[in-house]
Amino acid sequence: MSRWRPPAEKSTALITREGHARLKAELDDLWRVRRREVVKALAAAAAEGDRSENAEYIYRKKQLGEIDRRVRYLSKRLEALRVVDTAPSDPEAVFFGATVEVEHTVSGEISRYRIVGPDETDAKLGLISIDSPLARAMLKKRIDDDFEAQLPDGPQRFFIVAVEYAV
Repeated sequence: MSRWRPPAEKSTALITREGHARLKAELDDLWRVRRREVVKALAAAAAEGDRSENAEYIYRKKQLGEIDRRVRYLSKRLEALRVVDTAPSDPEAVFFGATVEVEHTVSGEISRYRIVGPDETDAKLGLISIDSPLARAMLKKRIDDDFEAQLPDGPQRFFIVAVEYAV
């Protein structure tokens, strides 16, 4: 069995100002703080002797590889991302960065989402990726428009109640 994996789908290279700052802070923390701590612990574990049976050494080596992988990814990704921090010319239409209130037409449940880049999504906070089926379906729609999104449960209908942009 090989370790080859097909390349991941290309994701949209957009990010909000806040998301960009979070990724830069993560990169800085990984490189300046966590990596140094792991290297010190790795050196101490290596000094203990036989590395093949040293669980601490093996764990720290793996941890260092994970940190380096994430640092490499963040370094490349931050260069490719484009920060979007301006509101569109039509503030009543849904575009990147919009906070949208939608009503599920069947249940009447109202949900609030903010459309952000794929690197900053957090479903608990209502931050959904611009690449998600729900966000794709609501792009360019306006207040009082209804739309259908292909979700994992099947097609769902929604109604746009409000659209806001952070200033």
